[in-house]
Amino acid sequence: MRNSRRTLIVAIAAVGALTSVAACGGGSGSSGSSDASAGTYTFWDPYPQFDASSAWSKLVSTCGSGAGVKIKRTGMDTTDLGNKALLAAQQGNAPDVMLVDNPVVSTLVEAGILNKTSDLGLDTKSIQANILGAGTIDGASYGVPIGANTLALYYNKKVLSAAHVDPASVKDWASLTAALKKVKGAGKKGITFSAINTEEGSFQFLPWFWGSGADLTKLNSAKGVAALTLWKQWVDAGYAPKDVLQNTQTTSWQEFATGDYAFSENGTWQLGNAEKAGFDYGVISIPGQNGGAAPVPTGGEFVTVPVQKDSGRYDVTKKIVTCLTNPANLLSTDTTLAYVAPVAAVQTKQSTANPELKPWVDAVAAARGRTSGGLGTKYPTISQPLWTAVQSALSGGQSAQSALDAAQTAAAKN
Repeated sequence: MRNSRRTLIVAIAAVGALTSVAACGGGSGSSGSSDASAGTYTFWDPYPQFDASSAWSKLVSTCGSGAGVKIKRTGMDTTDLGNKALLAAQQGNAPDVMLVDNPVVSTLVEAGILNKTSDLGLDTKSIQANILGAGTIDGASYGVPIGANTLALYYNKKVLSAAHVDPASVKDWASLTAALKKVKGAGKKGITFSAINTEEGSFQFLPWFWGSGADLTKLNSAKGVAALTLWKQWVDAGYAPKDVLQNTQTTSWQEFATGDYAFSENGTWQLGNAEKAGFDYGVISIPGQNGGAAPVPTGGEFVTVPVQKDSGRYDVTKKIVTCLTNPANLLSTDTTLAYVAPVAAVQTKQSTANPELKPWVDAVAAARGRTSGGLGTKYPTISQPLWTAVQSALSGGQSAQSALDAAQTAAAKN
C-alpha cells in the first residue's frame, strides 16, 4: 500500500464532502476481516435499510456460500462507509469486499487501498463504458458497477393537460420555461428540485450546468453562468419554490407528490413512489439549453476489493464479486434497488419487463461520471464551491456571475 497517514486524513475529508444522492440513510458500525481464518469474509455496503431478511442480503449470503465461505455483511451510510474504509485500511483490517458510491472510488484509489480489476482478473468488458468510467482512474478500473441511476424530469399529466402543455413540446430551456409559465398561469406550480448545500445540490445542478456546455474546470464560464441564471429566473418568477435551497431530493419529491407541481427533477429511485403518488405521471429527459438531452450525472455503486495483507484471499473475493455482478443477479438486484443495469443485455430485459424504465435507460446511456474526465479526487473540491455558488445566487446574496467567480477562485486554490 502506498498511502500515508497524511493521504488518509486528506482522503477522509474528501469522502466526508461526498454524500449519497439516492434515498439511503442511517448507519452502523463494523469490524474488519478478523474472522477470515474461520472462513468468514467481510462485506460493507451503503444499504443500512436492508436487513438480513431482504433480497439483497440474501443474495450477498448466497454468493458467499457459492464461494465456500460465510459473509459478514454490514450496511452503513455512504459517508460513514468511506471514512471507516480509510481508517480500516490504515489499521490493516479493511473489509474483503466493499460497495461504494461511485465518486468515492477515486478518493479510495488516491489513498492506495483499492485493487485494480485487471489485477484481480475481473471481467468488465460488457460494462457500459460511461458507467465504468466513474470508477476508472488513469485508464484503470477499480471496481465493477452494480448498477446506475441518474436524473430526469417526472411530470404530472393532469397538471400539464390543464395548462395545455404537451410534454413532447419540452425540447430545450426556452420551451421548458414557457411550459412553466403556462402552468403558473393555470394556477398550479412549476418545478421542484434540490439546490441544498450538499452534494445533492451539485448533483441536481449538473444536468443544467453540463446542458449549457459548461465544464467543471471553469465554473464561471458564460455557459455556467447561463445555467445558474436559469434556476435563479425560475425562483424569482415563482416557477420553482424558494425552499429549493433547503430541499433534499426526498423533500423535493414530497412536494411533487402533492399533485400541485408540473415537474420534478428526480431519480430512478423514486419510481416506486411515483406509482404510489395517486396521479398519472410521465418521464422526459432533462433538456439541454439548445435542445437534446442534457448530460446527467451517473449515480450508483461499485463493487470494489480493498487491498489485503493476505493476497491469498483474492481468489474467493473474485468469486463473490463475479457472483454479485453476473447478468442474472444484476437483473434481480437492479430491480430491487431501482437501478439501471450497467450491461446492455440486462438493460434490454429490464425495459422489456418494465417499459417505464426505457427513459431511464436512455438517460443512463448519456450520463457522465462526476469524477470522470480526469477530475478524480479534484471533484469534491469543485463540487462544494459549486453548490455554495448555487445557494448564494438563488438566495439573492450574489449575482450568478459573482457567485461562480467566487466558486472558481475557491476551486482553483485546492
